[in-house]
Amino acid sequence: MSGVSKKIFFYLILIAIWELAYRLGVDYLRIWKPYVFPSPISVFQTLTDLILDNTLGIAVWASAKRIFWGYFISIVIGTVIGLTIVRFKILDENVSALILGLQTLPSICWLPFAILWYGLNESAIIFVIAIGSAFAVAIAIESGIKNVSPLFLRAAKTMGAYGMKAYWHVIIPASLPSVITGLKQGWSFAWRALMAGEMMSATKGLGQVLMVGRDLADISQVVAVMMVIVVLGVAVDKLIFGRVEANIRQRWGLDKA
Repeated sequence: MSGVSKKIFFYLILIAIWELAYRLGVDYLRIWKPYVFPSPISVFQTLTDLILDNTLGIAVWASAKRIFWGYFISIVIGTVIGLTIVRFKILDENVSALILGLQTLPSICWLPFAILWYGLNESAIIFVIAIGSAFAVAIAIESGIKNVSPLFLRAAKTMGAYGMKAYWHVIIPASLPSVITGLKQGWSFAWRALMAGEMMSATKGLGQVLMVGRDLADISQVVAVMMVIVVLGVAVDKLIFGRVEANIRQRWGLDKA
């Protein structure tokens, strides 16, 4: 059995267990109501309906645009913050702990600022996304640069690489494995911030569709949107971050034999 077949078989087993739990809990033991714990059949039917009436397509496109701009801004801000902290020792000693503390704040904590500064519009959602993942990117860059092997730096100096030349040709490439890991983490934070922002004010988007399901007590729609979010997150990780990370690890000889 191939690797793909094994994965399909595994997920089919999970769906079967899910359906069995639904049947036992709802139809036989009557532990919970159908609107509390949905069956996989109702979830997939709801998902099909969302696809056929293009609700899902419109929502995914709206969310994709927001997360693209928000995540891009977070990369720019996080990179500037990370490089600045590493460059100046006084900032490293005093600001690093603050950045770490800000990163632990849930994205929803920034919603009042977003509303007061931007109002209930697209800019507020993008702000929440950017601020929600920027600090993760900054921490990753700071950690990646600090963990560069001193042997690389000594070798660079013996070959005449100082200042920006050492940064560009040695430090930044050597820190890329840690940076990519941080970018992946920042991406996950960006998704969480996106959902928080869209559930606050969006008229279109996955968060808005999820909120409609909640307001209508349609748990099947809520779970269907959650599944879409998971699939999109895994797809981006595999198609973009996974490939970039694999290439970098192979280039630096970090792959296991």
